[in-house]
Amino acid sequence: MTIEARWNGETLARSDDTVVVEGNHYFPAKDVARGVLTTSDKTTTCPWKGTAQYHSINAGGAINPDAAWYYPEPKPDAAHIKGRIAFWNGVEVVEV
Repeated sequence: MTIEARWNGETLARSDDTVVVEGNHYFPAKDVARGVLTTSDKTTTCPWKGTAQYHSINAGGAINPDAAWYYPEPKPDAAHIKGRIAFWNGVEVVEV
């Protein structure tokens, strides 16, 4: 099954190797389009996954702030999402 993440008319990521955690598809970083993510200062903490760091999305001439996240050093129970990126905030994630 191939999954795509799309926003503002652009494909942000496409992969047949996503991991679903709490309803979110985590894409391998290598399957995310180059140049669509910009650094963000936002972080959040999950009790079992650890500290998430965020990216803003730059696509189709617009910015979607803090709409992608990843866990650079996930806790042991979430080790399987290390090196993977998830999306939200209006990003459409669909099977293609």
